[in-house]
Amino acid sequence: MKKYLKRICDNILQRKLSSKGAVLIEGAKWCGKTTTASMQAKSILYMQDPDNIRQNLELAEIKPSKLLEGETPRLIDEWHMAPSLWDAVRFEIDKRNEFAQFILTGSSVPIDSSKIFHSGTGRISRLLMRPMSLYESLDSNGTVSLSDIFNNKEIDGKNNLEIKDIAYLICRGGWPKAIGVTKDIAIQQSYDYYDAIVNVDISKVDNITKNSYRVSKLMRSLARAVASQMAYTSIAKDIKANEHDDISDETIKKYINALKKIFVIENSEAWNPNLRSKTAIRSSDTWYFVDPSIATAALAANENDLINDLNLMGLLFENLCVRDLRIYVNAFDGKLYHYRDKLGLECDAVLHLRNGKYGLVEIKLGGDTLINNGIKTLNKLEKVIDTEKMQKPSFKMIITAVGSYAYKRKDGIYIVPIGCLKD
Repeated sequence: MKKYLKRICDNILQRKLSSKGAVLIEGAKWCGKTTTASMQAKSILYMQDPDNIRQNLELAEIKPSKLLEGETPRLIDEWHMAPSLWDAVRFEIDKRNEFAQFILTGSSVPIDSSKIFHSGTGRISRLLMRPMSLYESLDSNGTVSLSDIFNNKEIDGKNNLEIKDIAYLICRGGWPKAIGVTKDIAIQQSYDYYDAIVNVDISKVDNITKNSYRVSKLMRSLARAVASQMAYTSIAKDIKANEHDDISDETIKKYINALKKIFVIENSEAWNPNLRSKTAIRSSDTWYFVDPSIATAALAANENDLINDLNLMGLLFENLCVRDLRIYVNAFDGKLYHYRDKLGLECDAVLHLRNGKYGLVEIKLGGDTLINNGIKTLNKLEKVIDTEKMQKPSFKMIITAVGSYAYKRKDGIYIVPIGCLKD
């Protein structure tokens, strides 16, 4: 597993450490936070070590500075077991006045913030770690760079993935333990993760036991709503209609907020550009899971089910592409949004960088008809953007599941199979 996570460690964590005293790695459970951090650390404290757990907890209360001793960067794993370590780390950073001192990792379950007295601003950087992209898991050959596309360069890539491969990768997900093993073992990882969410993790958020049966029904409804802007009330109606449960809207909101806190759901916010017209922009988020395999586990769907239902597969493929695009654009300190206005014009992804550059992206399974529909959408959106008040889009791109080649059309629009893309 380490060889797949090494790139994350070298390119992202190292950069974060070089500018702050410590890095807090957050993210979904099982996404490889501790393994990645251990490759950068020079000394490690495992708070949950059975031989030392009592001693560690006692020291955290009476002399936390003792636990911080060691060669730096020092990894403190499961630091949330002793929230007082946060302020101890912040104080030690101020005292040493040096970068790259500590790496904090731990559970995706939020800690009791009342036990922390300082935000860590300016000392502790946060790194959100997601499941692995196709490039990180070596399923994308990486022949096309998003950086090159932002700079409007020519591209040349050959795609090795077929539709059955994409269906499998959606179901497998980007979990490190699912990489490089047999298909049965790989798929089981997503089911195990789903079971942990439903039966254990969601109740740890606020230490209030939640009905696992209702959680599973909510997860199925969210899986059916993936890549849409369905309202809470509509999700409630979907559950009542398909699951025959009179669950309240308030309960749904609480459950969904809990899923967000443990990094199961990561929605896409609405992009709000300057437009030539006064068209109202829809501000609702688009529903996505942090990894599409959570949706397939919730629906008990396998790769054959997806191939037999291309509409569902298209939505889950969009979720997979959004996962990867977030990872790639974050490498440039950018962010992913979606666009939708009251007239029904939509764009699956807008990649926006801090310097004002942005790109418009449509996501399609493939085929001339779908690709041409995506091109029409991109061109229509570009025309309504007021380029006197903001930059023109740096690029327009169609990401596909299938297709033999990645290339730049004569009109400047990029056609890129996801199996060719990297950051």
